[in-house]
Amino acid sequence: MTISLSKGQRIDLTKTNPGLKKVRIGLGWDTNKYSSGMDYDLDASVFLLHEDGRAKGIEDFVFYNNPKTPNGAVVHAGDNRTGEGEGDDEQIQVDFSLIPANISRLGIAVTIHDAESRSQNFGQVSNAFVRVVDEENNREVLRYDLGEEFSVETAVVICELYRHGEDWKFQAIGSGFSGGLAALCKNYGLDAQ
Repeated sequence: MTISLSKGQRIDLTKTNPGLKKVRIGLGWDTNKYSSGMDYDLDASVFLLHEDGRAKGIEDFVFYNNPKTPNGAVVHAGDNRTGEGEGDDEQIQVDFSLIPANISRLGIAVTIHDAESRSQNFGQVSNAFVRVVDEENNREVLRYDLGEEFSVETAVVICELYRHGEDWKFQAIGSGFSGGLAALCKNYGLDAQ
């Protein structure tokens, strides 16, 4: 049975799902019927965060141009440039057993590619969600639907997965940023230049 979460809620992933080692994080969205004259290209990314809440370099940042960590612990399954169709628009695979011990959190975000030049923002996006699926049996473990509270934001931190002792937990974040990917990188300690 899938657990549905609300903004701010936390849930234990590995303790309540014994044997959970590999997950697929599916992210999806629809665009409202507003037309900016261009397609909406939303992009998922993952920041591997150290104890200080910061990523230290490109090896701690997984996105369409850097699709996996050096050891394969986090893998971006590919860039969907239109968001068309049902279900997940982009997916990220996470192998908890391969996450380096110095990484305490995974920040999972979605940005709108070229949002400013295309006059696009998350106020024009609806039905955004994240779900966590057990890779071993394809069972959906949890789902977080973001709601419609965004307006001018061009990037959203959707959730974080974090270590708690030997276990991993999930927190529904839903925090918006203006400034797109560059703002997110700065927030997590990276220079987006």
